[in-house]
Amino acid sequence: MSGRRPGQGFLKTALLVALLSGCAGGAKERPLESYTAEEIYKKGELELATGKRPKDALIYFQEVERLYPYTEFAKRALIMQAFTHHKARQYPEARDAAQRFLDFYPGDEDAPYALYLMALSYYDQIDDVGRDQGVTFQALKGMRDVIETYPDSEYARSAMLKFELAFDQLAAKEMEVGRYYLKRRHYAAAINRFRTVVADFQTTSHTAEALHRLVEAYLALGLTDEAQTAAAILGYNYQSSPFYEDSFRLLKGKGLSPEARGEGWLRTIYRQMVRGEWL
Repeated sequence: MSGRRPGQGFLKTALLVALLSGCAGGAKERPLESYTAEEIYKKGELELATGKRPKDALIYFQEVERLYPYTEFAKRALIMQAFTHHKARQYPEARDAAQRFLDFYPGDEDAPYALYLMALSYYDQIDDVGRDQGVTFQALKGMRDVIETYPDSEYARSAMLKFELAFDQLAAKEMEVGRYYLKRRHYAAAINRFRTVVADFQTTSHTAEALHRLVEAYLALGLTDEAQTAAAILGYNYQSSPFYEDSFRLLKGKGLSPEARGEGWLRTIYRQMVRGEWL
């Protein structure tokens, strides 16, 4: 899950080959201080393109910034530090470099990329639903910042897609915990988790199952009005889902049918999702 590089300043293949050829020979390597900012920057690009360890290129980008501050190449070297740290999976360092770039060059054309890279550094740490979701929240916030701050940038579309995936990840976590409670017959705790998915994560892929699990949990507690209402919502929105078939079968076994009943929180959801009554 990595973002692409910034759009400018990368060597063409022919230039890489030329530089490699120029570096060949037995001459002792000159100290970096004797090179121009452009030459050091290109050495960093060359190392990044051909080396096995991305962080080996960092010394060149860092030296450009140290030896030639306030130059165009120092600015480009800073965004490349952020990119290189990210490629090396050094995510906190990537965020620090990207933030410095935004602090120094907020109006630069690579500012959208720097903000996107900060969000991506959290997103690429999302591993599996069994882990703490703090980084997922950070990824959501970061992607939203990209979308809202630079809606017309080339990174906004990617940020929107990743925002949806991270949002789905949070719903998946709620479902995992809810199933855990349901399996152990902790019905009230399970209902709280499935309710969160239905109320707060309606656009995710987990809503149908959450409604079905609510049917199971409410029936286990003898709360038939809530079970029937959950099944009614499920049938209206996901009638072709196997989860609806399972819920219908559970209700039928108790002489019940899917229909909106009672005045609980699910009845409110029913009025919103099925009847379009939002006030």
